[in-house]
Amino acid sequence: MKPVAILIMLLALTAPVAAQTTDPADDETPLARWQADHSVVMNADEVDLATFQWIARPVVVFADTAADPRFSEQMELIASNPGALAERDVVIVTDTDPAAGSMVREKLHPRGFSLVLIAKDGTVVLRRPFPQHVRELSRAIDKLPMREQEARDRRTGG
Repeated sequence: MKPVAILIMLLALTAPVAAQTTDPADDETPLARWQADHSVVMNADEVDLATFQWIARPVVVFADTAADPRFSEQMELIASNPGALAERDVVIVTDTDPAAGSMVREKLHPRGFSLVLIAKDGTVVLRRPFPQHVRELSRAIDKLPMREQEARDRRTGG
């Protein structure tokens, strides 16, 4: 057998094995990851906010560095009550690298630490320069007309 034929045969035999060894989670979209686990935290450089429109309410946490104490405090506050946020269809997105120039940062133009709550229709409904408790985020969400309708539907079983 010629060396080229052997090489082609070896490549053909190993290709399916290589395809099977890849992690299926690598191929998941941010939306699929969030739908599988509402407590997952997305990095802004992997997210297009339009993907979540009409599906989830993004809460975007910006800082100039992950070492910012306000960023750490905000992430601790979010981790303290993830169930309340999951119940309200919240997806957490973080951006701690201004130099990366994510599409999320370009769209929302934060300065330093900033927390931004976006409604399911894509409008910014809350922007704060300091950390927020989950109960404050929940109150802001619960006042939104779409959330009020969701609560009514849930009560009536619709």
